[in-house]
Amino acid sequence: MSARAEPTGFLYPFIESEERDSTGLLAALATSAEEKINESRALRAASIAKDAVVLARAGAAMATRFRRGGRLFAFGNGGSATDAEGTVHLFRHPPNGHALPALSLVDDRAVLTALANDVGYELVFSRQIIAHARSGDMAVGFSTSGDSVNMLRAFEEAARRGLLTVGLCGYERAAMARSDAVHHCLVVPSESVHRIQEAQDALMLELWSIVQQQLEEEGVP
Repeated sequence: MSARAEPTGFLYPFIESEERDSTGLLAALATSAEEKINESRALRAASIAKDAVVLARAGAAMATRFRRGGRLFAFGNGGSATDAEGTVHLFRHPPNGHALPALSLVDDRAVLTALANDVGYELVFSRQIIAHARSGDMAVGFSTSGDSVNMLRAFEEAARRGLLTVGLCGYERAAMARSDAVHHCLVVPSESVHRIQEAQDALMLELWSIVQQQLEEEGVP
């Protein structure tokens, strides 16, 4: 069977089961991996440069809210859920700087499945914001498409309740990028889900660094 028929065949379409030239195959794999690494590195740098002003404004606003006792709530679907959990870990257990209060809205399976079953998956994040958040807190959401209904509902609820909202998405035409409920939106200019998520990780690390720098400059103990 050709590797093209495999579920992961799209990653390396040039791999065929009848391939006999191992040296050529390994060279092709190495070249493909290097190209992906270079593409990812370039997109991460371009995304940070493109959104430098948004990052600075969002970071300053978040630092102010943290200083006043605000908490960060992070959420996302699928692979973006792991980005939300990683963000919470970064803020709560930083490699250096200030440990800051943060909560993941994707880590409680009982809550997620109860809400999905009882009120609908489109409300799994907004209902948690209603239950836990207060004015002065922050909502940070990750999405590659930027069109997920439950993400948009969560941002709308958060904005209504006085939370600062920060969204990370791909595709500049996405609903998240055009929503008034998202106060600061970081848009990755790519059509690749893989590259978008890699760039979003870099953007969040940059945002975290700005928050830490702001708190340091303000002399927060």
